[in-house]
Amino acid sequence: MTPFGIAAPGRILFGRGEAAKAVGLITAYGQRGVVVHGAQAARVAWLIDGLQRGGADVLALSCPAEPTLAMLDQALAAARAHGAQWVVGIGGGAALDLGKAVAGLAPGTTPAMDHLEVVGRGLPLSATPLPFIAIPTTSGTGAEATKNAVIGSPEHGRKVSVRDDRMLARLAIVDPALTDGCPRGVTLASGLDALTQVIEPYVCTRSTPFTDALTLPAIPLGMRALMRLMQGEDPQARDDLAWVSLCGGLALANSGLGAVHGLAGVIGGLIPAAHGAICGALLGPVLALNRQRASGPAKERLGTVCDMLAKALASTPDEAPAALARWARGAGLPSLATLGLDPAQHPTVAAAAAASSSMKANPVVLSTAELIEALRRADGCP
Repeated sequence: MTPFGIAAPGRILFGRGEAAKAVGLITAYGQRGVVVHGAQAARVAWLIDGLQRGGADVLALSCPAEPTLAMLDQALAAARAHGAQWVVGIGGGAALDLGKAVAGLAPGTTPAMDHLEVVGRGLPLSATPLPFIAIPTTSGTGAEATKNAVIGSPEHGRKVSVRDDRMLARLAIVDPALTDGCPRGVTLASGLDALTQVIEPYVCTRSTPFTDALTLPAIPLGMRALMRLMQGEDPQARDDLAWVSLCGGLALANSGLGAVHGLAGVIGGLIPAAHGAICGALLGPVLALNRQRASGPAKERLGTVCDMLAKALASTPDEAPAALARWARGAGLPSLATLGLDPAQHPTVAAAAAASSSMKANPVVLSTAELIEALRRADGCP
């Protein structure tokens, strides 16, 4: 067996009602902290009020959209001025990423750009991060379990990462009850991201026995849960999807991703679309291309994934990628063009994605022409 390591948050609490423990666990790190939340502050009032009642001096920072370098710089200045001893990220992947980046960079003195991959210098952190506590309120990115924070750089037209093993959360609280009532469109997009993030680590070239143990049972569980939630609210399906999302975060932090995320990272820097929606539009087409090109163990793994999807979607394994794409569109997922990507940008996207870190773990080497084909299919083109 090839040697492998396991990177994970210091402590993970999973289950309904676990968020009730948050206040006491957070204030154990100190009395001054930052809470980074999503656009709707009212959804996290329970946490901020609880922390304040517990004697904490809390600075609340809003992350109303996927974070950019400018947003990060502003948040870092505020956290440093506040004298933060800890940072909580509560919300979807955007809020968790911004909170994680603030926790990682606030103790240092170097510019954030020095630590951005691709567009910056990609340097490791210059100081030990503040304790980071992650509390997701959507089931998708798995950011509560990863060691990177995704930050947009609009001037470069890219979304890139700040990455360091020390950025793993000290504490992740995954309470599926916090996802109850999540809007249907958000549930669909984030759920497809969660599904992508258990499929790509399973079929990628860096999978390990640990990531296989997480991802293989999560693939059919995630597909079934998402299909149930598209029919109506279902607490058990919320629980299942939250677990799949956590598994995806743990898996990608310990293995790799693939062409879906290689393309999505570039597209996300060009258009203001939700990451999960981009991944969802690409998943079926990329899965089909990978299966057509793969051989050996990679072909067997891709076949296993298609068998699982076929059972959930009532299709044949050969038709499973196309059936998944049709199901997602029928559930309301927009095409890439509807999300704002001009087909004229496809060659530029494909060329940039080919050099991405995610693409290096894809189970087969896809040519630029094949990546353009995947982008066309993600627009519903035959």
